[in-house]
Amino acid sequence: MLLSEQNIREKEFHNKLQSGEGYRSENIFYRALFNLFKDFHEYLYQNIKNKKVLDYGCGVGSLTEKVVRGNPEKIVGIDISNVSIERAIEKAKNKNLKIEYIVDNCEKSNFKSETFDVIFGSGILHHLDLRISIKEISRLLKKDGRMIFIEPLGTNPLINIYRKLTPRSRSKDEHPFLKRDFNFLKNIYGEVKIKYYGFFTLIFFFLYKNPENSKIFKILSYLDTVMFKFNIFKFLAWSVLINCKKS
Repeated sequence: MLLSEQNIREKEFHNKLQSGEGYRSENIFYRALFNLFKDFHEYLYQNIKNKKVLDYGCGVGSLTEKVVRGNPEKIVGIDISNVSIERAIEKAKNKNLKIEYIVDNCEKSNFKSETFDVIFGSGILHHLDLRISIKEISRLLKKDGRMIFIEPLGTNPLINIYRKLTPRSRSKDEHPFLKRDFNFLKNIYGEVKIKYYGFFTLIFFFLYKNPENSKIFKILSYLDTVMFKFNIFKFLAWSVLINCKKS
């Protein structure tokens, strides 16, 4: 497996992370994105039944294990971290899940072209060389195939300040999405849909504990939905849901 210097740094970072508890203090904020993950899973379940599916940068397989409930014909997970893949394989075996896990380089995988109907991932593309990885995903997708990803935005100045203050929580080469990255996506894929999440739900996350049953969260989520209808406010979002179709 041929790796660039950036690939090696990412592998070492995630091997170290998964060799420990695999937990970061920032995880407490992710409840602010409850509706994002809900929409993400719904999009996947609508598109993967009886399809060949790839979890692109699967980590320890936590997401893969949920997606397999959508009854794909075949589901494969790849990750550059051998420690993560070892843990994923062990978990799948213990749960009797039919998931194939492979240590591989997402930027230059060993799969044949047009192998998958759907490729998905959560928080992976911003760890990679975006232009290389997007082209690789396009290569791996069949005609009319879809890529469905959750990625962080790099446009909210307050969030960026927090990122600079907590460098140990992220790898050196992380690069949350900017406008130019979306423009590149539009040059590669025939259909590109971007949905924005996480402003009021993030700022006021301390007002609720369980977003699924919280009226406060529903109100904050509604305010986000209204605000992000206007392009001028989209830069304030924390994360996006990317849904692209290969023509």
